[in-house]
Amino acid sequence: MRTEWVAKRRGQSNVSQMHYARQGVITEEMHYVAQRENLPADLIREEVARGRMIIPANINHTNLEPMAIGIASKCKVNANIGASPNSSNLQEEVDKLNLAVKYGADTVMDLSTGGGNLDEIRTAIIKASPVPIGTVPVYQALESVHGTIENLTADDFLHIIEKHAQQGVDYQTIHAGILIEHLPLVRNRITGIVSRGGGILARWMLHHHKQNPLYTHFQDIIEIFKKYDVSFSLGDSLRPGCTHDASDEAQLAELKTLGQLTRKAWEDDVQVMVEGPGHVPMDQIEFNVRKQMEECSEAPFYVLGPLVTDIAPGYDHITSAIGAAMAGWYGTAMLCYVTPKEHLGLPNAEDVRNGLIAYKIAAHAADIARHRPGARDRDDELSKARYNFDWNRQFELSLDPERAKEYHDETLPADIYKTAEFCSMCGPKFCPMQTKVDADALTELEKFLAKEAVTQS
Repeated sequence: MRTEWVAKRRGQSNVSQMHYARQGVITEEMHYVAQRENLPADLIREEVARGRMIIPANINHTNLEPMAIGIASKCKVNANIGASPNSSNLQEEVDKLNLAVKYGADTVMDLSTGGGNLDEIRTAIIKASPVPIGTVPVYQALESVHGTIENLTADDFLHIIEKHAQQGVDYQTIHAGILIEHLPLVRNRITGIVSRGGGILARWMLHHHKQNPLYTHFQDIIEIFKKYDVSFSLGDSLRPGCTHDASDEAQLAELKTLGQLTRKAWEDDVQVMVEGPGHVPMDQIEFNVRKQMEECSEAPFYVLGPLVTDIAPGYDHITSAIGAAMAGWYGTAMLCYVTPKEHLGLPNAEDVRNGLIAYKIAAHAADIARHRPGARDRDDELSKARYNFDWNRQFELSLDPERAKEYHDETLPADIYKTAEFCSMCGPKFCPMQTKVDADALTELEKFLAKEAVTQS
């Protein structure tokens, strides 16, 4: 779809959506997003120009269906996939991508660290994906030096970052906000540094006693991103890994640096979103969202969870969806899903499904709470179908129609029960929704109550 759109812009030094938006140009991608979001195209352009919305759309990802991440658009959900040295392979990751898209992922991050040729895996995922693809280039940079962190150089990082951009990656997590002076601030934490990319850079700085090379070479990364329209996803290397560590000095020090880097990228019209925590108690979620908006000049916020408690391994898609719904309500633009396998192992296909549906629920609940136009329409339609015992319509409107039908059919599988005015919970005699009260009966009741009120007075 985008081949002709992109051809018009090739050869220019800056092809970012923000660059065109600031020139007053409404690109084809902006028009497409406006239709998807049911918003005026000029509003999309204004939000992109301001930096409050991004359209991750690498010029080399031409089979992409453009989408927007920002406070003015619907709350989005990202799904993480990726091959591991211990498990998974190229075909399994493409299958996970297809499954993620099927169940509503708005973007997908390829976090592969092994299990095959990383370039081949990434290229296959991009080729198959209609949604934006994100990566964490520091993972492959480490693999390129055979896992010896101390051997990494700035050129190693820049080489991998440009390779990902050339391959068509739409946004990259860049851990440029963790500085050498931040490292002593983690001393009193229970879980220290839990970001994999952040941990790599922390070890590099501790060994060399030098500043983060992604920070010192940030302008070089900007120049790469301008050429391909890659969006920054500024990584939160010091995100809290448990509720005890939430909103501490280390996290907030890095957040301030992320705000500075956001504005630096904007000077060159490069799109930015900012990643956030993590593990955060419910009473601190609003503070975290407001603080990010303040420090990062309202750049879109992209949060992992947050998990609101630490005691439910195996159920962290639930502990985090609670926090995600709240974060979305307060203005977070995109939610990164957490699967039941979080902290325990590599997710399989069923984990991807469960994590995504939990987060689609959270994002949709946030859209309803923020009174997005039309956000509740689907809820109302399903409620009407439920009241009318239109089981097939209920399945159709569900976020996971196959699961809804599966659960219904466990006890009442025959087709005749698709028109029955009951389910197996209440049975044919006790369903309260069979109590149909017509308008005439209500009118008569209102007249009676009015007479009674007059008599009593």
